[in-house]
Amino acid sequence: MTSVVSSPPRTIRIGSRKSQLALVQTYWVQEQLQKSFPDITFEVHTMSTQGDKILDVALAKIGDKGLFTKELEVGMLNQEIDFAVHSLKDLPTNLPEGLTLAAITERENPADALVVHEKHKDKQIDTLPAGAVIGTSSLRRLAQLRHHFPHFTFKDVRGNLITRLAKLDAGEYDALILAAAGLERLGMSDRVHQIIPKEISLHAVGQGALGIECRADDSELLSLLKAIEHPATRDRCLAERSFLRSLEGGCQVPIGVNTEISGENLTLTGIVASVDGQKLVKDTVTGIANNAEALGKELAEVLRQQGATEILSEIFAVIQRGS
Repeated sequence: MTSVVSSPPRTIRIGSRKSQLALVQTYWVQEQLQKSFPDITFEVHTMSTQGDKILDVALAKIGDKGLFTKELEVGMLNQEIDFAVHSLKDLPTNLPEGLTLAAITERENPADALVVHEKHKDKQIDTLPAGAVIGTSSLRRLAQLRHHFPHFTFKDVRGNLITRLAKLDAGEYDALILAAAGLERLGMSDRVHQIIPKEISLHAVGQGALGIECRADDSELLSLLKAIEHPATRDRCLAERSFLRSLEGGCQVPIGVNTEISGENLTLTGIVASVDGQKLVKDTVTGIANNAEALGKELAEVLRQQGATEILSEIFAVIQRGS
């Protein structure tokens, strides 16, 4: 009689940055997968990325090709980890050969949020005093806010969320502009003073969603990861990423978006702005959600015809000069 030896359940290694927010997001993914696949072991492995290590230079001056993802991607290609959990807004739209975007999770609120110093608790974004010091490390936020509020003073702010909030509370800034989703995931919704209206600031591509990246040839894992994908969020984010990719923009370029789904239709709004806020092009397209990537390309072409290419060329030239 021949005995059948079954292979032991697979252990899957999840890669994550070491920041508090990254770990909260990664442990959430681990929990969801563990519920769906109780016979599989999911282990979390952490590592630091270039973006975590360089905290004294503005993000746009470092360059953004894998700023918060490269080390995790090398880990996957070297078989050290099986998949990585990213804030989707940090994941470049062109991935290294051999890797793929396996799943996109349900989105938290993708909007930007105003967080104020205690002395401004009775203010909103449009009633803060002239000269108010606003902290942001995002060229996208900077460009849009300068367009609407040229009388503010803008100052770069780096570090994790806790560090940024400590600087605000110490009086280094009058207000910060942060992602609402990050505050919510860390249980800090009470720090959200105001959700910035989309008429003032369109959010970053993929903001509020998690992107799960893995090796493209791992068919077993690709199948498992579909268990945590959210189809509507996927369609919205694929449209946004296609728009960004078609404009050859990166995570640190002033490109903002907003997406909405109604029935089978997806509406995508996009903006490209100069860093000083003086030049700005904005438009909207609507189509079938299943054609999300085509919609992104369509909107990119619409904005190119309105001058987006010239605006982005000027920005890239400034960034390359390091000014």
